Order: sequence, then C-alpha cells, then structure tokens
Amino acid sequence: MTRVAIIAAMEGELSPLVRGWRRESRGGVDLWRLVHGDGEWLAACAGIGVGAAGRAFAEAERAGPLGLAVSVGWAGALSEEFAVGRAYRVSGVIDARTGERFPAGPGACWLVTSPGVAGREEKRRLGAAHGAGLVDMEAAGVARLAAARGVPFRCIKGVSDGPSERLPDFDAFVSAEGGFLWARFAGFALLRPWLWPALARMGGASRRAAGAVAESLIELLDPRGSARPRPPAPQAP
Repeated sequence: MTRVAIIAAMEGELSPLVRGWRRESRGGVDLWRLVHGDGEWLAACAGIGVGAAGRAFAEAERAGPLGLAVSVGWAGALSEEFAVGRAYRVSGVIDARTGERFPAGPGACWLVTSPGVAGREEKRRLGAAHGAGLVDMEAAGVARLAAARGVPFRCIKGVSDGPSERLPDFDAFVSAEGGFLWARFAGFALLRPWLWPALARMGGASRRAAGAVAESLIELLDPRGSARPRPPAPQAP
C-alpha cells in the first residue's frame, strides 16, 4: 500500500480536503485517513512550527513506510506576485536558521521557513536574503524528515496574507507546543478595532487559500480522479 503523509499546522488548513475522511487524535496530533484502492492518504496536524510538524510526521508514519510527504497549509507572500487566497506549488524549501535547501519538484517559487511569524519588515528581509516568494513556519521540518528517510517531498501553500499587510504579532499567541491560543487572541483583538479590517481580510483569504490548496493537492495526487473522496453515504432515519 502506498501511503502519502499530508502535514499541516492547523485544522483549518486541512478542512476543505478531509471532509468525510476518518478522523482520530493521538498523542496531541489530529489525523485524518482516506483509503483508496492500494493507497492511503494520511493528513496530520499538531500545531505551528517545525517541532509540531515533526510530531505530525511521526504519527503519520506509524502506519507504515511513506511513499510521499507533502507540506501544505498557509503561507505569507514575500512578493506581490503571489496573490492572497491562491495556492502555489513550491519548487523548494529553505530553512532560514540553517540555510539548508530542500528541493520539492516543479513549482512557482521557493519558500523559506522562519522560526517566527514574519511581519512586514521580516518578510522584506527574508525575501531579499533567500530569494524566496513565500514564508511559513513548518515546511523545512517536514522536508528534513522526508530527506532523512529517503521519502519524496512536495509542498503546496496557500497565501493567507500579502507582503504589505499590517498584522499583530501572532508569536505572542503561540504556545511552546505550537498551539494557537485562540481565547487569548480573541480578547486581544476585541480591544483593538483598528486591527479588524486586516484580520477580516486575512480570514477570508485563509479560507480561500485552504480550498485552493485542497484542489491543487488532489490534482497532484490524483490527476485521473480515481481516488477522489466521495461524500459519505446518508444515514438511515
């Protein structure tokens, strides 16, 4: 059986893809499975950052050796060339901390993985330093694990925010384990109405981007449509 691990940070990044899949939680990792013919797709998320991505990868490979690992989810654009709400296949991933580069197949640009959430100034610096078009916080961790195991690696990212968008410092709301502290952030944002327009734009772009990532991923994994998820059968009254 060929197994594909689809690694994201947050459930919202996977929601359009995994509707109707079998779900379970194990060791702080949320997992969704779809078995088709002689293959299996395993989507996993454990939180933000390379450490959380590593935990999700480990849980995905518990079922057996992987034939492909794919890093998916949201990313920030480092150039106006990459439109919010759209998804892009990434040609390679750069670890901003170490400078390591991991190829990821044909794509529109390189992506740089940062240890923190990149604001406007950091986006400008990362784009200039690495020649990348997108930034995230997980892909290099997935790429490194895949390379260590000899597993082919791909990356598809949807743009949640552009290079010039002014957003709050999200790092303050990420726990040590990579969880996003939604209640704390909601209280913070509620008292700062000047942030609401930017957050609303980001929310809408994120929803569109997640749907675009799902479409691009299915096109990559299943171009003939033989394994595409079918809606669950209706329940008896």
